Amino acid sequence: MKKAVAAFALATVGLIALPLSAQTADGNYQPSQSVGSGNWFVNANVGEGHMADGPYTKHPTIYGINGGYRWKVGPDLGFGLEVGYNNMGKIHYPVVNTPLGTFTGNQNLEGWTLGVNGKINLWQGLYWSGRAGAYGWGGHSYDADLNRHNYTGVNWYVGTGVGYDFNEAFSFGLAYDYYKANMGKGAFGVRSSDGLSLTAEYRF
Repeated sequence: MKKAVAAFALATVGLIALPLSAQTADGNYQPSQSVGSGNWFVNANVGEGHMADGPYTKHPTIYGINGGYRWKVGPDLGFGLEVGYNNMGKIHYPVVNTPLGTFTGNQNLEGWTLGVNGKINLWQGLYWSGRAGAYGWGGHSYDADLNRHNYTGVNWYVGTGVGYDFNEAFSFGLAYDYYKANMGKGAFGVRSSDGLSLTAEYRF
């Protein structure tokens, strides 16, 4: 299921690269700007995550902040670069039948993102966005003897979203993001994490 959703998000990124001939003549993306110009942006998100951790699945609160620069490459199309930080939350789980009896552990995941993003303004402020890139993550897991180990790595992320531009400076939306974090080195460890969140962006 997650692979299907990730494939859908990748397809969204591909759709953002539609040829300029597919854009409307009047233009909806940053209408006061000319094609070739750009602006800085910063956005933040908060929502609910889905963390796959060994045999357990939890839904922690997640949040993140992201920023970058986006060019207007067509009348309705923006494309840019981004860097950001995200925290995919912390989960708690019991590990039973150990020599020490019932054991309560915890797992967290956070990281930095570096990638590309795109945005199509579909109609009168409504937009569809996509993003993808490298994900440098950090977290911890427990081995078979319940010893805690810290791990880091670099994998990838992909996401898609929809929302509304209230004006050329501010927008609000709903986004889905998938983060691949292959921490499968211990008996318990995050393999991936995704989340659905509310987003707000400011452009300047």
